[in-house]
Amino acid sequence: MNERVDTSLADSLANVRTGKLKVDVLFAYMERNGNSFYDESVTELEHGLQAAFLAKANQATDMQVTAALLHDIGHFVMNEEAGQGNFSQEDWCHETVGAELLELYFPDVIIESIRQHVPAKRYLCAIDSHYHEGLSPASQNSLNLQGGKFSPAEVLEFEQNPHLETILLVRRWDDGAKTEGLKVPGLESYRDAVESCLLAGHG
Repeated sequence: MNERVDTSLADSLANVRTGKLKVDVLFAYMERNGNSFYDESVTELEHGLQAAFLAKANQATDMQVTAALLHDIGHFVMNEEAGQGNFSQEDWCHETVGAELLELYFPDVIIESIRQHVPAKRYLCAIDSHYHEGLSPASQNSLNLQGGKFSPAEVLEFEQNPHLETILLVRRWDDGAKTEGLKVPGLESYRDAVESCLLAGHG
């Protein structure tokens, strides 16, 4: 982790033993630190909750719902916006930070969905000419910071990921989770799903 990351969440997760307490720590942190704006319309916490809601509405598995809820956890611990109203002009690689933060506690499918949700945007922009048009202005801007659409070689490499299906589902839910004022269930409604996904020894 780099110096821009708030390490208190990682420290707190390491210092509690049961799955229930780990979820307590994670959810409490998200509640406290989720009020920065994700983009023009929703906060970080609202964005995560909307993504999880979309997953649940599409009969997703607990793994997929958890991945949707936590895909942007890197934003929570970095706070690139610092209260500003628009995206940072520098890519801080929140997807990598988030994956590294949680990789001790969750299975590969969840960690890869976190780590690859930005590359998934670059992939979809490369294979679907209409996908880019449907992105929010903030996502279009960040795409350029994140390297732009994939080359043909990068597309082929990305398609080899064994968790490709879930990664792309999470990306789609991510894209749809930006509705201002949408009322969705809170974090506690996902407690059982998240706790059930913890790796052996943490559940």
